[in-house]
Amino acid sequence: MAGLLLRGLRSASRKNLPFPSTLLSPLPFPSSRPPPPPLRLFSTAAARASAADATGSSLDPSRLRNVAVIAHVDHGKTTLMDRLLRQCGADIPHERALDSISLERERGITIASKVTSISWKDNELNMVDTPGHADFGGEVERVVGMVEGAVLVVDAGEGPLAQTKFVLAKALKYGLRPILLLNKVDRPAVSEETCDEVESLVFDLFANLGATEEQLDFPVLYASAKEGWASLTFTKNPADDARNMSPLLDTIIRHVPPPSASLEAPFQMLVSMMERDFYLGRILTGRISSGALHIGDKIHGLRHTDNGLEKIEEGKVTKLMKKKGTSVVMIDSAGAGDIISMAGLMNPSIGHTVANVEVMTALPTVELDPPTISMTFGVNDSPLAGRDGIHLTGGKIGDRLTAEAETNLAINVRPGALSDSYEVQGRGELQLGILIENMRREGFELSISPPRVMYKTENGEKLEPIEEVTVEVNDEHVGLVMEALSHRRGEVIDMGPVPGSNGRTRLSLTCPSRGLVGYKTVFSSDTRGTGFMHRAFSSYSKYRGLLGNVRKGVLVSVGNGIITAHALMSLEARGTLFVSPGMETYEGMIVGEHSRDTDLDINPVRTKELTNIRAPGKDENVKLTPPRMISLEEAIGYVASDELIEASLQFHFQTYCDLSFVLTTDKCMCPVQVTPKAVRLRKRYLDANKRKMMRNKPKD
Repeated sequence: MAGLLLRGLRSASRKNLPFPSTLLSPLPFPSSRPPPPPLRLFSTAAARASAADATGSSLDPSRLRNVAVIAHVDHGKTTLMDRLLRQCGADIPHERALDSISLERERGITIASKVTSISWKDNELNMVDTPGHADFGGEVERVVGMVEGAVLVVDAGEGPLAQTKFVLAKALKYGLRPILLLNKVDRPAVSEETCDEVESLVFDLFANLGATEEQLDFPVLYASAKEGWASLTFTKNPADDARNMSPLLDTIIRHVPPPSASLEAPFQMLVSMMERDFYLGRILTGRISSGALHIGDKIHGLRHTDNGLEKIEEGKVTKLMKKKGTSVVMIDSAGAGDIISMAGLMNPSIGHTVANVEVMTALPTVELDPPTISMTFGVNDSPLAGRDGIHLTGGKIGDRLTAEAETNLAINVRPGALSDSYEVQGRGELQLGILIENMRREGFELSISPPRVMYKTENGEKLEPIEEVTVEVNDEHVGLVMEALSHRRGEVIDMGPVPGSNGRTRLSLTCPSRGLVGYKTVFSSDTRGTGFMHRAFSSYSKYRGLLGNVRKGVLVSVGNGIITAHALMSLEARGTLFVSPGMETYEGMIVGEHSRDTDLDINPVRTKELTNIRAPGKDENVKLTPPRMISLEEAIGYVASDELIEASLQFHFQTYCDLSFVLTTDKCMCPVQVTPKAVRLRKRYLDANKRKMMRNKPKD
């Protein structure tokens, strides 16, 4: 009795302690960077009220609902989450409030899964917003085990696409009963017949993925997340008193079962997310599988190894936190079935089990699909190295990649073949491109190899990753797209008109992952920006042979110095240039694309020969075509096996905020202009004679 009284007094004294805002920081910080100043959290009256009774509500599993929002990219998941938060009283500071990472706001995509909770009719809903892009499928796989239900969002105009199949397969695998939400029904091209057709396609998708009879009996709702309403029946203009998300929230309460967990059992929790904090250390997030957790409880971390169960660390709970709306509140205790964040242990990571000290069994870990592509990160050794970056050594690059692998299980980091190099394995070039962009913004300067596909060998047969691709183009571009994909070993499965669109064709095909590397830019150019292409990993299949001619040769500099307009004027006819006068180049740097299939050595630093004789017609009026500026993602898909990417970046801030504050947080809304200082392409061997010696080396 005395112990309970002391615990209550201790909890009451800690309830109003300030929360360190750096919990919301998504990235690990270099040790040389100073800690950020405190931030002002977005707080609402609803969040403060919910913090007061958080203990009582979180200890009752019957009042909890854990739901994930899953969908294809751009089908409206994050916008839907905004409307649900606003419906339940949260103060949304801006659109796409859960996209807190700067790259998410810039690119308009969700990169990392986010967890928040809302209150509705005496129930607490833990909502998980997941990415929709195939490259970030690992974020879906590791959080779908935390929930008992899912809201499958499908664009009523586009229907189910490649990533819809992937996320739905994961949800059905864990036994979830998804709720189908047909979004964007307010569009003029969407009719009731269109929605019925999309619903039939989704039902067929459920059946093809092996859904049970219970899972096939899914409720269907119609919504416009942009306008903020949902309906149980098809409508394009609901009544004023029905323009809200109440039907969806009521369906979640009615259709999603509460977590089946015991409060009397010992405490166990599987870590599904991890963040770093300067003051608290590691912040571990997961769903409590059993028991209850209080501040001050003694716990330890467990993990499965090849030799059996291993105890990682023992400690005690120092902080318990829960995301409510757009703010984070402190709680004193949490019960089985709830999704919470805790601090107190320094070593456990994602996939490990946190439990009471008397528990010596670990929970089963989440099974993730294997990575399909790899790149080598190394120290930049070009003649222009060290001019822009802050972190240049292989040790700092390795520490940063190791920290990334701890928080993102879909990325594997291994030592490279050369010293100070690391092989990074992931799902696709977009995922690895996001990692490279984050490192550049943190001041890293590095060289990156072209993507390489990870093969398998089974029964003496070579297997390669095959992706399922959905293409939607205008009729006049079908032949050009099919010809390009045939060179990349693509095989068409289905072809037909797009429902509700005149002059549009949809192609479904399978293609090797290596054939799709770098095709996005070519596809956008071939379709004049009017085409849509979506892809998702399907399976490993038999090797389909060498690719056709998918890229032309390049123009390689043989000179060192400043590029001149006089030299480029005579080189424009050779191909497409990547550089402009005034830029600095070196021997072995790629300065353009050749018009033929072979590489060509050129001298872009040649200057005009000067004489002391003046004659009319001697001076030429130099008019150059603007160069083709290659972005980081284009460079990743463009480089060949004997080439490298040199990446660094310089910041230009148009803000009065402190630099460390901007670099280490995602809450600054001041305009930030990030100007790429250098994304250079180069040959692996800078010397022309050595390249000639290596020219006969077999390539993939």
